Amino acid sequence: MDRETRIRALWDANAAAWTDAVRGGGIRSRRVATDAAIVEAVLARQPRAVLDVGCGEGWLARALAREGVDVLGVDGAPALIAQAQASGAGRFQVLTQEALAEEGLDARFDGVVCNFALFGKTVVERLFARMPDLLQPRGALIVQTLHPSAVDDEGARRDGWRDGSWQGCGDGFGEAPPWYFRTLDGWRQLIEASGMRLIEYREPSDPADGRPLSLLLIATPS
Repeated sequence: MDRETRIRALWDANAAAWTDAVRGGGIRSRRVATDAAIVEAVLARQPRAVLDVGCGEGWLARALAREGVDVLGVDGAPALIAQAQASGAGRFQVLTQEALAEEGLDARFDGVVCNFALFGKTVVERLFARMPDLLQPRGALIVQTLHPSAVDDEGARRDGWRDGSWQGCGDGFGEAPPWYFRTLDGWRQLIEASGMRLIEYREPSDPADGRPLSLLLIATPS
């Protein structure tokens, strides 16, 4: 099984534990900064329709829907979509990032959001190449991802595969999926190669010590 396929399979296998961690508030970085950061970034664009790629158990789609946004949440892990649908709110469907990149959707959105959902290499490259077809002309891609400081070895200066970890997420997890690390320059190059431009990036930080907890990128069609 290649890395890209393992990512999806392992998220599916850990769906119940992840749902418990998210809905139980068990991940501190989410509580203190990153959840609010992505909601604020999306709502600031005043979107009417949003595609939540890698929606997981659906918390972000539900949060945006409460603000009057029409949200479609998609994820390649059937067990996560089952958790999202069982919540009783929002529109969700099983759709892998590979399929989205290959086939697109018969719709355009004011915003496409990927909140800690981009772990692959080739599949993410293909997905970004599809983004101009998914966005309205004034739409925006909003990505929140692991901050480069999450890699504290010499490899932090270059893109590459890393072993995954559930550290800080709580109990009940099995094997963690691998992830493809990108530097800020790596993200910028990927965005530009996909026919978009990076208009802003933010570093949501820990209110206790100012340490960056994530990297948040906003890009628009060129």
